[in-house]
Amino acid sequence: MAKILAIILNLYIIFSSIYGVYSTDLGNVDELKSVELPPCAACKVVVDSFKKGLDNTSRGKFEGGDSAWEAEKGPYAKSEVRLTEIQEGLCKEVKEGQKQCHALAAESEQMIEEWWFRHQNRKDLFRFLCIEKTKRCCPENHYGPQCIPCAGYPNNICNKNGKCKGAGTRKGNGQCQCDQGYSGEDCSKCAPGHYESYRDGRIVLCSFCHSACDGSCKGPGPRDCEKCAKGWQFLEGQGCLDINECVLGKKNCPGNQFCVNKEGGYSCLKCDRACNGCHGDGPDMCFKCAIGYKKKGSMCVNIEALGRQKQENVTRYATYLGLCISTCIILQRNIVMAGAIGIVVSIYITLSEYMISNIHLYDNSPNVEDFVSPAA
Repeated sequence: MAKILAIILNLYIIFSSIYGVYSTDLGNVDELKSVELPPCAACKVVVDSFKKGLDNTSRGKFEGGDSAWEAEKGPYAKSEVRLTEIQEGLCKEVKEGQKQCHALAAESEQMIEEWWFRHQNRKDLFRFLCIEKTKRCCPENHYGPQCIPCAGYPNNICNKNGKCKGAGTRKGNGQCQCDQGYSGEDCSKCAPGHYESYRDGRIVLCSFCHSACDGSCKGPGPRDCEKCAKGWQFLEGQGCLDINECVLGKKNCPGNQFCVNKEGGYSCLKCDRACNGCHGDGPDMCFKCAIGYKKKGSMCVNIEALGRQKQENVTRYATYLGLCISTCIILQRNIVMAGAIGIVVSIYITLSEYMISNIHLYDNSPNVEDFVSPAA
């Protein structure tokens, strides 16, 4: 009985979750349908929906044709029947602003019919409906209630370095909204932090100043800065030079870290785990050895590994001695076999010593956190 109740409870939880997700999705869909778009955008939605209806109906009686139908009713391409089919499907595929689309389509029904029967061969539907009739939009690169041309119209809007505010709509003030790096009423100047890299009669190009510059500059390099940024210093004839914070003698990095200079600042990296304070990366750069390590030459080596090596040495040399004694015993009985075994033993000892000599006693695996703090 308990198992049955548990199964029923689990099924209830699953169905509740599915219903909750489904309800949320339905709520989101309803919200999207109720969205209010700007006037021009809403008109574009209606026009786009109508054009989709044209595409859908062009694959019916129109292309391929029903000769008997057209002989009786007239050409389907411009018929009232086709218009009705399109209007019945208007806005059904629209997700965002669907309610507004239906309302505007109903409001514009007579204007669409006028375009269909009188103007479709001469005018684009968007221009006829959205610009001329409902006056919700302006032609491209025009703005405001009177559809005034933007600055630089037609071929040099905002010097091609910005956008005209309100372009294509009945709103906006027509001012230039400059792209990054440009300024001025018509975007013909370089913004702070940029310099003029090219200019002719019609085009101006602005590029980033060097990172050494604080604000404006006259060219691409650090010597062209008008003022040096933090982490740089000005030298006459050389411009802005990087300050090496790591050699100034200041305590830049806290704890068991060391300083690494970079342009305009420095970074702090963790010392090797063998170190207690260091001036660089690696166990040979330690001021002092960490607990569990001791100096051997210039290196801080692992004490446990060093003791383990001593035990391994005793075992290794005892093994070599045993092999030599065995070879000598065999030598008394069979010179050829003893010679072959002697060669193998020599090769084994040589390879063993070579491999051991290339094993470091310190643990030099990389730290998990290399960059601890990007300081300045």
